[in-house]
Amino acid sequence: MPKVLGVMTEDFRLYHDLVAELKARDIPFVSLSFSRRIPENVGVIVTSPKEADRVRRPHVVAEGDIGAAIARAVQVLHGKTEWEEVLVGIDPGEEPGVAVVGDGQVLATYHAPSPEAVAGIVRDALGTFPSARRRVRIGHGDRTNRNRILNALARESLPTEIVDEAGTTDRTQEPDIDAAIKIAFVPGVRATPPYDVEPTPGEVREIQRRSRVSSEGGVTISKDLASRVARGEITLDEAIRKQRHLE
Repeated sequence: MPKVLGVMTEDFRLYHDLVAELKARDIPFVSLSFSRRIPENVGVIVTSPKEADRVRRPHVVAEGDIGAAIARAVQVLHGKTEWEEVLVGIDPGEEPGVAVVGDGQVLATYHAPSPEAVAGIVRDALGTFPSARRRVRIGHGDRTNRNRILNALARESLPTEIVDEAGTTDRTQEPDIDAAIKIAFVPGVRATPPYDVEPTPGEVREIQRRSRVSSEGGVTISKDLASRVARGEITLDEAIRKQRHLE
C-alpha cells in the first residue's frame, strides 16, 4: 500500500494553510488526531514545532515554514536522502512561478514575490533536495523580468538554461506554476549573465497605468519612475510616494 502524508495539529490556522497548500500541489494526505490511532499507511507526519513531541512516530516534520515542511515531508515519504537529478523550472513574471522536480516527480512549487526573490527560493530548494545532478531552467519570455531573475541567480552562482517556453502556458488555475513544471523538463541554452534590464515602452505604460489604479486615480508616475520600477530598483508604492512628493 502506498504511503501517504499525514497532517496532525490542533493549530487551526496551520492546519488550514497546510491543507490548502497540499491540495494546491495535488499531494495526497490524511488528517489525523492526537487522540486516535495513526493508520499504517501514513509514512510521514507534518505538525507544528510545539506539537512535535506529542507525535509517536519516527518520521515527523515540524518546520516553521509550510513550504519547507511539505518539501521535507515529500522527501521523507519517498525515502530519499539524495535525488539522482533535480530540475528547477521558472516561469518569469512579476511574481514568477517556480517548480522543483526530482527524478521526474514534482516535489514543490512556489510563487516568488518578485523576480529577485527567485534566487533565494531556488537556493533553498536545492539545499532541501540534494542531488547528484541539478539543472535550473527559465522560460525565454518576459525579457525584462527574465533578465532580472537571471542576474539574481548569477549572484547566487546558480548556472541557468534559457528555455523556449512556447506551448508551456495552459488555461489552468495556476498557469505560471504549470508552465514552470513544463519548463523544468525542456533542455535549454546556457545563460551568460549579466544581462541588461531595459523595459519596453509598453511595460513602462503598463506600470504607469497600475500606478493610477493603485493610487485610485490620484497619481500617474513618470516614465522615469516607471522604468525604475520595471528594473526592480524601487517598488510601485515607493514610486507613487516619490511622484506625490514631486507634485
